[in-house]
Amino acid sequence: MAHWIEPHPTGIYVRPADAWIDPSLPQERALVTHGHADHARGGHGHVWATRETLAIMALRYGTASGTAVGYGEEVRMGGVAIRYVPAGHVLGSAQIVLEHGGERIVVTGDYKRRPDPTCLPFEPVPCDIFVTEATFGLPVFRHPDTGSEMDRLLAALHVHPDRCVLVGAYALGKAQRVICELRARGHHDPIYIHGAMERMCALYEEFGVAMGELRPATGVLAKEMRGRIILSPPSALNDRWSRRLPDPITAMASGWMRVRQRARQKNVELPLVISDHADWDELTDTIREVAPSETWITHGREEALLHWCMTHQIRARALALVGREDEDEA
Repeated sequence: MAHWIEPHPTGIYVRPADAWIDPSLPQERALVTHGHADHARGGHGHVWATRETLAIMALRYGTASGTAVGYGEEVRMGGVAIRYVPAGHVLGSAQIVLEHGGERIVVTGDYKRRPDPTCLPFEPVPCDIFVTEATFGLPVFRHPDTGSEMDRLLAALHVHPDRCVLVGAYALGKAQRVICELRARGHHDPIYIHGAMERMCALYEEFGVAMGELRPATGVLAKEMRGRIILSPPSALNDRWSRRLPDPITAMASGWMRVRQRARQKNVELPLVISDHADWDELTDTIREVAPSETWITHGREEALLHWCMTHQIRARALALVGREDEDEA
């Protein structure tokens, strides 16, 4: 089956289209699912991606040459019909649907099934081969309700009005989602952001994602940030930049906060289990829903999901793709 698509350590090659999906090395023709650095990079000859992903790539990697593909729009290359459908991961993220020779293959990139006010929801597409991530492909990973995690964050702010809450969140996707989830729960105070997040938040707003009043956290008196929420990259949580803040409650928004040892290692006082990836139940439910003849599993806990597929009479294989440690959950 599917002799026309070839997994390589550096990406997935679609032979009749002479194009690569999410290649980790520069290629002449690249089909890109979304803007995170383990899926997108500069240096390609030409890129096909959603308009939002192309804008993110231009901002992050200086990518200049690209063709915007709208959700649901069909592009044909070498006899392969190619469609981009929402993946629900971050702004502009897409699954790539390939049809050729009577077969349909769906390459998901990264995806989640939870509602997210910053991007379109995942669209299940029945297929012959389903290429799925497995970032949280272990039964221990069952993400809690996002609203309950936001309530915990707001409760910490309420109980400690003389402190601030410093939330570590990745600059593409997670930060904007946390902001919008807070707004949805009625928190309309100014939110302060690290300088590394300013351009990406502005890009999200250009694409119609309203985030309310955001203020730069740099150069602000400590007393002004008492009782406020501040977002920064995880790398800034415990560095010199954060030491000038007013007794911060250190939080981290990540699916990995389910693992207590990770929270302790990062000196996180308030772990928030908020992920932009599917958890174990969502991974397995999605495979059931799209009902593939075969599942290909990549980047993550491949062996557990491979075993689950085999016990449910679903043909499966693990792909050894390099560089698939998603930055948004690393």
